[in-house]
Amino acid sequence: MSLFMLILLVAGIGVLVFALRYTWSLAKSQKNVKGDLDSEIPGPVQRHAYINNPIFLTYLIFFLLLILTIIFSVLAYNW
Repeated sequence: MSLFMLILLVAGIGVLVFALRYTWSLAKSQKNVKGDLDSEIPGPVQRHAYINNPIFLTYLIFFLLLILTIIFSVLAYNW
């Protein structure tokens, strides 16, 4: 396994561990909902709805890694 693949593997595992811990902490911090109504959305989340969304963060990280992989391939194999 090359050094580049090892770095990607470690970075991927790090992202997965971070996402798991973040999801776990969010799940534990949710309050029980009384009745059929959802709880109120906190102010910081309302102001930064897209920045605090883990799905958008995942897409951003994926496309950044994809671009880095393409750049590495172009530089390594001299296309």
